[in-house]
Amino acid sequence: MSAPIFATLGCRLNAYESEAMKELAAAAGIGNAVIVNTCAVTAEAVRKARQEIRRLARENPGAPIIVTGCAAQTEPETFAAMPEVTRVIGNHEKMQPATWGALATPDLIGATEKVMVDDILSVRETAGHLIDGFGRHRAYVQVQNGCDHRCTFCIIPYGRGNSRSVPAGVVVEQIKRLVAKGFAEVVLTGVDLTSWGADLPAAPRLGDLVLRILRLVPDLARLRISSIDSIEADPDLMQAIATEPRLMPHLHLSLQAGDDMILKRMKRRHSRDDAISFCEEARALRPGIVFGADIIAGFPTETEAMFENSLRLVEDCGLTFLHVFPYSPRRGTPAARMPQVKGPAIKARAARLRALGDARLLAHLQAEVGQTRRILTEGPRLGRTEYFTEVAFATDQPEGTLIDVRILGNSGTQLLA
Repeated sequence: MSAPIFATLGCRLNAYESEAMKELAAAAGIGNAVIVNTCAVTAEAVRKARQEIRRLARENPGAPIIVTGCAAQTEPETFAAMPEVTRVIGNHEKMQPATWGALATPDLIGATEKVMVDDILSVRETAGHLIDGFGRHRAYVQVQNGCDHRCTFCIIPYGRGNSRSVPAGVVVEQIKRLVAKGFAEVVLTGVDLTSWGADLPAAPRLGDLVLRILRLVPDLARLRISSIDSIEADPDLMQAIATEPRLMPHLHLSLQAGDDMILKRMKRRHSRDDAISFCEEARALRPGIVFGADIIAGFPTETEAMFENSLRLVEDCGLTFLHVFPYSPRRGTPAARMPQVKGPAIKARAARLRALGDARLLAHLQAEVGQTRRILTEGPRLGRTEYFTEVAFATDQPEGTLIDVRILGNSGTQLLA
């Protein structure tokens, strides 16, 4: 029996969950199937999911195609209507062994109803899937899922449900196992990471989890936290940034815009000044810390002056890594009903943001030349610094190890060592 084919679209969390689904499918004895784990963050992401399904169907004639992920959760009827699709499975269902057991029949056709998607907003428990070792040399640990906020552009809460947290003790034990297996670096991931703990007894905060991990897993060399909402950064998290060298000096911020009116229309909970103040405080606590950020170009009602505020925010916050999203309306979101910016203007603004991001990255790369950095090697000739900057080596290095190197130059996108 051949192993199932997995195609993963979208975020790192989806990639993590695909690894968990591989284990569930294997345990159920499923083979000769194609599983597509979709993304719903933009309308373009849904279009790409449909395109990927058609491609996989052409390349794997006769294989059942199972579609899951956020797009399957939010638009099950879209995928159920595709003749290539055998099953549509929701985000909660995809993590349940019983789901895969129900699919493990000689003929998936007729085994269950075509659509297996329940109301994700009714899910309260934390998904029980934990995998020991996603990532070849850097391990990703999902500690949170879902989101309680309702930003006007975002469909993700309807794909992921409300916020649910993995208890700290479970997280610590998993990280201990990962370190014992040889992982030098662990990344905490979630949909809305800074909401971790709100649904747990005594409502601990993310900073408490970070400090607990570093205290109880002394052999962990590096800990990273993925994208955070800076307005939710708690005092313990700021203390960890200031005092814990094993917490890496790189944060990715969910900023989205640099204009207060646009932030208000997005229903974000921070202002432009809040974002700048956070970056200034974190930089004062941890000199040299670098920031990445998500920024949307062309949100509905955005004028040229409003967009200029987003451009200036890149400089005012001292951002290094930009993740630029050209706005596209998502059906069912309030922003889709707002006055839309014309497509060419959105495209032009996204290009300007990306160009500024390229310039900011180049300035960072140039400033690193001559420095000695500790690198986690991800391949024979590739690794990343403490600041998550990519480094290319001139000679082969042992993979999955921490090595000290001197930065000799840069290629415009990478450091050279």
